[in-house]
Amino acid sequence: MDEHIFILGIESSCDDTSAAVIKDGVLLSNVTASQAVHEAYGGVVPELASRAHQQNIVPVVDQALKRAGVDKKQLSAIAFTRGPGLMGSLLVGVSFAKGFARSLNIPLIDVNHLQGHVMAHFISEGKEDEKMPPFPFLCLLVSGGNSQIIKVCGYNDMQIIGQTIDDAAGEAIDKCSKVMGLGYPGGPIIDRLARQGNPKAYSFSEPHIPGLDYSFSGLKTSFLYNLRKWVAEEPDFVENHKEDLAASLEYTIVDILMKKLRQAVKLTGITHVAVAGGVSANNGLRNAFHDHARRFGWTIYIPKFSYTTDNAAMIAITGYFKYKDKDFCSIDLPAFARG
Repeated sequence: MDEHIFILGIESSCDDTSAAVIKDGVLLSNVTASQAVHEAYGGVVPELASRAHQQNIVPVVDQALKRAGVDKKQLSAIAFTRGPGLMGSLLVGVSFAKGFARSLNIPLIDVNHLQGHVMAHFISEGKEDEKMPPFPFLCLLVSGGNSQIIKVCGYNDMQIIGQTIDDAAGEAIDKCSKVMGLGYPGGPIIDRLARQGNPKAYSFSEPHIPGLDYSFSGLKTSFLYNLRKWVAEEPDFVENHKEDLAASLEYTIVDILMKKLRQAVKLTGITHVAVAGGVSANNGLRNAFHDHARRFGWTIYIPKFSYTTDNAAMIAITGYFKYKDKDFCSIDLPAFARG
């Protein structure tokens, strides 16, 4: 009897189809197929996304198993993203996971997409120097759809202590990039331009929200109105000042995020602080984390770039922990779009 635990993870919440294989908590493969089709539309088109997932899911899973050198008969369980995400996209991954698990007669494990992002910090590549956060730790989860501060007491014990009341940070960046005519997705474009600009060139209004909650819609509106005014005075304003605009926008967003995070550290007394989600790939945010580690003595945890965006490795590692607790789900559990 094979004593090893092999988990296949499947992630299909938005526009990336991903599959990963984990053996005893160590990652063997992580394969992702991205969809370029959405760039022309300036955003993810749900119908196109689900169609692309249908084309990608079988080859991606096949590649993940091949690269891991694992036969499907060795799998102990299949972990899949159940939500939140785009319903059409989720259904492709959920349906495939259910069918595959049933054909192999192995358990199914449902994973919350946001929990997966936090658990990306526990993906092991089997190296000696891997640094994982101890419980409890604080995690700033920032992505296109979510901005949250989470108190993490265990892989299955996470409490949201602050979150955005309107737009997410990534959403605000994408929308401002769109207004500037820079393209989609805006995150990497703004990040690249910001490195060459002056973060103090322009100031935008920052919201005053009580407690640990965030708001980004006011900043977005402030950016839009200011931009209109400047373009009216100087038609080529965006082209001539895009680096400074990007740097100032990034600086303001990072400032809003870090202020609340400092409050959370003060409130909880927890100084082990992690960042997760797509926006954690942002250079300005990473620099702010290093700066806070120096200034306030935080111990910080920043995931590898490949684990910041949607990936199946984070789903597989969450599945691994849930498997050890025999936390399985029934085959008739539906996907859910909103968290």
